Amino acid sequence: MKAKRNIIIFVVVALLCGWFGVVIDRFIPEQPDGNTLGMGLWLVIPLLATIFLRAFAGDGWRDMGLALNVKGNMKWYIVAILIYPVTTFLLLLFGYVTGWIDFSNFNMQAVISAFASVFLIQFIKNIFEESVWRGYLTSKLLQLKMNDWWLYITVGGVWGAWHLPYFLIFLPASDIATVLPVNRLAFAIIGILTMIVWTIMYTEIYLITRSIWPLVLMHATEDALINPLMLDGYIQIVQGKEFFVSPTAGIVTTLLYLVIGLVLRTIRKRVV
Repeated sequence: MKAKRNIIIFVVVALLCGWFGVVIDRFIPEQPDGNTLGMGLWLVIPLLATIFLRAFAGDGWRDMGLALNVKGNMKWYIVAILIYPVTTFLLLLFGYVTGWIDFSNFNMQAVISAFASVFLIQFIKNIFEESVWRGYLTSKLLQLKMNDWWLYITVGGVWGAWHLPYFLIFLPASDIATVLPVNRLAFAIIGILTMIVWTIMYTEIYLITRSIWPLVLMHATEDALINPLMLDGYIQIVQGKEFFVSPTAGIVTTLLYLVIGLVLRTIRKRVV
């Protein structure tokens, strides 16, 4: 009963905190896009909620997933780091063969430099995210003996819905247009569905390693690689093909992540 109560409290706080941040930003004009106080609150409050629930509401600290658990799991750290680069390479290869991606501005040295310049920041940012979504919500739902598929849908759905203020308010319209030619609402719906698919991969690696750190590395790699690739203009997608080969939320991309997640699930069922 206590576990369910605390999960409900967490979900409510997580889903409302971004909108609280939106309200705060209304009173503080002329903040830089993508770096407002409201965004900071949106990112930090879920983590603060988990700390409060663990410290004062009986959740405890034992299932946070903070142990590295490197012994016997080093290969899964490597897998976690490689998933996004390998998938992105396959997608770019597909885009090159089909002619759906324009590489006129592509510069490998510049891409590597952009990746290196933001990786540490993304690593720190994703300690917040993965402590919340895997280290708290996933671990608590596992205690309820939830079916795998409902676990993916629940965690992915809440994780995606937490992003709604980001998709609908915080994210610059120019960034949305770079990824997909859709309005904010459509982008938000696609984003939530994409995160449900991503959740399969993240959950399975967490279940295998029982550590958030492979996921922190994985998530940081995604943010540091794919976002600059698109937003800094190193590749351009042929008009009308964005829905297929967008590195962030294209159909081909999402299917690749779905296959990876299901393969990881099959492996986990055999070895864990």
